[in-house]
Amino acid sequence: MIGTYNPSAAAKPFAEMSQEEQAEEGAKKMIEFMQSCPGKTAMAGGSGFFLGGFFGLFMASMAYDVPLGTDSVKHISELPFKQQMKLQFTDMARRSYSSAKNFGYIGMVYSGVECAIESLRAKHDIYNGVSAGCITGAGLSIKAGPQAAFVGCAGFAAFSTAIDLYLRSESAAPPKNDYDD
Repeated sequence: MIGTYNPSAAAKPFAEMSQEEQAEEGAKKMIEFMQSCPGKTAMAGGSGFFLGGFFGLFMASMAYDVPLGTDSVKHISELPFKQQMKLQFTDMARRSYSSAKNFGYIGMVYSGVECAIESLRAKHDIYNGVSAGCITGAGLSIKAGPQAAFVGCAGFAAFSTAIDLYLRSESAAPPKNDYDD
């Protein structure tokens, strides 16, 4: 029967399971991985990398008139069209990859710290995100000194709080209107 859980299927070796039991076991393992700290961290890093790449590509495409700074050619517009396009696409790829790495790294660090805090506290509330934002912001800016770490902590914590509050308000029950009794 489709969709029923067979407890004996988990005890069987994978090769002896039916195709349906293998699919169920695979889906169960995938869900377990996605709910684990390493899974959440990997997904946040991958999502951040993708989003950062897209954002970097968009921002790089807006900077279309960039001087080269060499002695022989003073400005990119003095080059032949084919060479201009090659330089612009190379620059777009470089900026996109750089942005992707940064977003992926921040997403990975934040998610890993938040999951670790949630595991240690054994609670799922807004304070996990606020603490993770503070630790992430401070950790990313600590090389610039204690004042920068404090500002990074405050900035990331405030942003994390705003996002958490917004997401929690979206999942709340809608307000009553005149037609509700």
